[in-house]
Amino acid sequence: MKMSADDKSLHKPRFCEGSIMRHVIVMAGTGTVGLMAVFIVDFLNLFYISTLGDPQFTAAIGFVNSIGFLQIAICIGMSIGTVVITARLIGARQHEKAGRMVTSFLMFMTVIMVILGGVMALFRRPILYHLGARGVELEQACHFVSIVSPFVFLIALGMVFSGLLRAVGDAKRSMNVTVIGALVAAFLDPLFILWFNMGLEGAAISTVCSRLAVAVSGFYCLRSYKLIIKPEWSTILKDSYRVLTISFPAILTNLATPVGGLFVVRTMSSFGSNAMSGQTAIDRIVPLAFAFVFALTGSVGPIISQNLGGGFRDRMHETLMVSLKLVFLCVLVAWIFFFCTENWVVKLFSLHAEGADLMRIFCRWVILGNLFLGMLFVANTAFNNLGYPLLSTAFNWGRATLGTIPFVWIGAAYGPKGVLIGQTIGVMPFGCVAVICAFMVIKRIKLEHPFQK
Repeated sequence: MKMSADDKSLHKPRFCEGSIMRHVIVMAGTGTVGLMAVFIVDFLNLFYISTLGDPQFTAAIGFVNSIGFLQIAICIGMSIGTVVITARLIGARQHEKAGRMVTSFLMFMTVIMVILGGVMALFRRPILYHLGARGVELEQACHFVSIVSPFVFLIALGMVFSGLLRAVGDAKRSMNVTVIGALVAAFLDPLFILWFNMGLEGAAISTVCSRLAVAVSGFYCLRSYKLIIKPEWSTILKDSYRVLTISFPAILTNLATPVGGLFVVRTMSSFGSNAMSGQTAIDRIVPLAFAFVFALTGSVGPIISQNLGGGFRDRMHETLMVSLKLVFLCVLVAWIFFFCTENWVVKLFSLHAEGADLMRIFCRWVILGNLFLGMLFVANTAFNNLGYPLLSTAFNWGRATLGTIPFVWIGAAYGPKGVLIGQTIGVMPFGCVAVICAFMVIKRIKLEHPFQK
């Protein structure tokens, strides 16, 4: 079938030509706006809960986040596989095949996430209890999970739709999808939490509505690219298996972070609600402060994949170099800001005792450790998009186990501060070695496939 001029423009691999720096900045910049919108809402969500004046409510959010991070990690892994496959096929100008595989995997993924959400809701109480939640914290967290978890498939769909828009190079619409969801939550959060006095229940209802908005707007924005087509039932399992060869290692990779985080939460909870409040506030600040880094790792993947599919080897190396420079700049700016505003941040979250101490040491020095975390994220993105997903799995699990458990366990002997510092020190060697390996992988690809278009 002959394509029209408009179709050819839509199907063109945009990242195989032009300035790499420009592509990275545009993709990461628009991605940052979208993520910032989401993270600001999460930030305000915690702020609204903290204004209720009960540290147990704030601590409950921390326990809820632990389960939420596990679910989101799986969603991210699913989206990574879909984006990698789609970007490669577009780079190789195989758009029809990309549409068939996307449609097949969307159906498969939806079924899996509905089952997962139901299971997590069913076993929420024993899970939260083993994390250290007790009393009011346990009851509030259980109620939140029972509302949100059954609808986790919505955020999975939204993430895949947003990722596919990045895969085709439509950074603006990808940004708009997340911004729309954030605006819905920004409106409903204060309405339910404060105006209707529903507390965490209101935050849960707002979360579900926001995720529905992301899924619906993402589907609407993606329609013009013809990547969602009538399914071919006979190929659903075969196509899904191909995507899963990338998604499954990516899921394992992403699960490492929340699994390591579960150990940190369990350890920190032993020091009381004030310590948990401080840790929860830090966990909400990090995504907000480093939204550009998170957006960067999600944005450079399609750039690497399109150039791999198109045969442009040197552009992959340049993408990695540009990404690392931008990570360093972002961490430096964030450190300067929080170093100068630590007192304001402590007052903002109404932190006391151990919680205030944790926030102060984070703002002064611990925040710099996110440089190595950013390096690890960039390297993992390269591994996933260059066909070496098991390397990202190995590095992330190494960081979540060898780089977390012994350091946090030793640090716990010195109190909550020791836990925070131990967690930071553990990531440093893994970030450095991962980046070295990423450059080695690119060099190997150049040697094995020297053809350069």
